[in-house]
Amino acid sequence: ARARSQDEVAVTGAGSGGGRAARMAASCGAKVAVIEDRYLGGTCVNVGCVPKKLYVFGSGFSETIEDAQGYGWNVINHGFDWSRLRDNKIQEIKRLNGIYDRLLKGSGAELIDGRGTIIDANTVHVGHRVLHTQRILIATGGWPRQPDMPGIELTKTSNEIFDLEKLPRRVLVVGGGYISVEFAGIFAGLGVQTTLSYRGPNLLKEFDREIVNQLIEEMKAKGVDVRLDHRLFGFESIAKGIRVNHSGHDDDELIVDDVLMAVGRVPNTMGLGLENTQVTTRDDGTIEVFENFQTKEPSIYAVGDVTGTVALTPVALAEGMSLARHLFAGDASAKVDYALIPTTIFSQPNIGTIGLSEEAVIESGRRAKVFVSRFKPMKHTLSGRLEQSVFKLIVDDETDQIIGLHLLAPDAGEILQGFGVALKAGATKEDFDRTIGIHPTAAEEFVTMREPTRVIGE
Repeated sequence: ARARSQDEVAVTGAGSGGGRAARMAASCGAKVAVIEDRYLGGTCVNVGCVPKKLYVFGSGFSETIEDAQGYGWNVINHGFDWSRLRDNKIQEIKRLNGIYDRLLKGSGAELIDGRGTIIDANTVHVGHRVLHTQRILIATGGWPRQPDMPGIELTKTSNEIFDLEKLPRRVLVVGGGYISVEFAGIFAGLGVQTTLSYRGPNLLKEFDREIVNQLIEEMKAKGVDVRLDHRLFGFESIAKGIRVNHSGHDDDELIVDDVLMAVGRVPNTMGLGLENTQVTTRDDGTIEVFENFQTKEPSIYAVGDVTGTVALTPVALAEGMSLARHLFAGDASAKVDYALIPTTIFSQPNIGTIGLSEEAVIESGRRAKVFVSRFKPMKHTLSGRLEQSVFKLIVDDETDQIIGLHLLAPDAGEILQGFGVALKAGATKEDFDRTIGIHPTAAEEFVTMREPTRVIGE
């Protein structure tokens, strides 16, 4: 093996956290090596938020074409070409990969293609090379979890689902989290007969129930067969497709062409060599980090999904940047503020959320006023589509601060970002009340709520 002179940091993983940390460290003058065995940009760019949102856009056109009738447009839907959407998406991802490549190399970091294995606290082995380094940053992200059950090899994960050779006529989406909800909406919008299966009693269990319950109604209205408390026991290949062994009635035969297993993600640490270090992991395999993202091995740090913090691209970016500034730009500490992170699920319609759900407020014992507004989006007054938006504010009764803001609406993410700044700045209900709304918009609903719908925690 060919040895390389000492690096100041070797980064395993060129995704959101690792890529940002590497670029920031290199721009500070550090000698950086970045090791990546799959694709630049990580999950988000390649098999996550970017292609997912492109497919959400693509699937939404089926409704747009229908809705155009009410606005005087005589548009005929001549059908959908899956291969064109897929291949256009592939080209866009290639373009983004190229940008990440140029950004990394332009910053002065060395990019090494391969899977890195940590040999000891200061050594990483990649292919025929041995890197000696002062510090190692683990930023290998997550990987789809596949349960051990009969016929699991017949199913696909989010890694493969974006690039299907052909669009299935019937699909089963398994899971109760945001990936399953988003893909159920995508497939249904593309005209696929879609079944969503979850073993639990409700989808998106961390989110506000009132918002999620309305989303489930909207999903059903869009043709998704939502099955809760639904158990799966295995899959079998038959001439007509994939037979699903499930907890339905005997006469309820479920046969599909593809199955997407979206039942959670695990840390991507297989073969990483953690056993050669003092790095500790939790029961779920995530890497334990302490002050300044340092592991139990003083020379090894970790950021992003592999650590089990908030699994969001902007969070990994913030962690990577904060750590690089701490190590190489003299910042006293690598602190990231995890409070009040705005989050959007690109379901159809979107969910936007920041702060506490009503259930979490009740559990905390706080007294709060809850304001809820339900209405049909203005666009659908002429389209005729039966869809309901829900906007919700939760206000601390003692301080008047907004402690929860939730919405189910088209473009919820775009609406939420500005309100995220307001909540971060400590906005009160009085601040909202004295803000003049933009009319006519859905977003103005948040600054025109006057009478509480209910008081909780009494």
